[in-house]
Amino acid sequence: MNKTIYALGFFDGVHIGHQALLAACRRLAQEQGCTAGVVTFNTHPEALVLQNAPRLINSPKDREWLLKEKFHMESVVTLPFDEQMRTMHWKEFLTMLREKFAAAGFVCGADFRFGYRGQGKAEALEAYCREEGLPCAVVPDQTIDGIRVSSTYIRQQLETGDMATAVKFLGHPHVLSGTVIHGRAIGRKIGVPTANIVIPEGLAVPKFGVYACSCLIDGIRYPAVTNLGTRPTVEGRHIRVESWILDYSGDLYDREITVEFHYFLRPEQKFPSLEALQAEIRRNAEETREYLRTI
Repeated sequence: MNKTIYALGFFDGVHIGHQALLAACRRLAQEQGCTAGVVTFNTHPEALVLQNAPRLINSPKDREWLLKEKFHMESVVTLPFDEQMRTMHWKEFLTMLREKFAAAGFVCGADFRFGYRGQGKAEALEAYCREEGLPCAVVPDQTIDGIRVSSTYIRQQLETGDMATAVKFLGHPHVLSGTVIHGRAIGRKIGVPTANIVIPEGLAVPKFGVYACSCLIDGIRYPAVTNLGTRPTVEGRHIRVESWILDYSGDLYDREITVEFHYFLRPEQKFPSLEALQAEIRRNAEETREYLRTI
């Protein structure tokens, strides 16, 4: 296994603050002739420590995709956050990473806490690395407009419908992947066929409404107008993410797509007829094309 400099954290959202850690990790790895990697966990530590895990911005699969594909981390180590991990001393945690995953240095945020009861802190990590002769970098908090960039703040923006601010703090579109499922084919009947996916359990649900999106299919991005909600015009009961993928035709059932949310267009609403719904969706499609031309 290659010697690796690891960025430590949970990385939910892989936001602007996380990206500063990743950039520092890549720089340090290049200087040391190592590969650049990430250590994260399969579940949020608060699920076990506080019995109250927050709803997450990304699924573990999307988080890993962002880390590897968008931010060029060469390896992602996803560890189980179980009772053994919860009670592990912070020095034992670092030793485990060195012995099992060829850790040769570490990067963390200034507020990072790890090990039993969060007793491992950035200052302790720096001191440990000095003693062991390992490279280390501690990255300060990132702020935008005087606001600290955090996963908690971004979740709030998603849930209140301020997708533009969420995207600004993420530093990239909000990402949601899923397997296309069969719906009631109502969109197809009115000339706006949609690819429908389900939001995985445990994720933050953006405000119900219609969004300007991109859809990633086989590595190609297509503009898409996406409705997230229960579809009141057709008396829907379950939350669905329904994307009318513009400029694409083909069968997507049982295939995985990635929806990238850019901008909130309007709240979900009940229309008096399918014709009125169709007209509004087509108008939203033009709004989507126009918005995507500006970014």
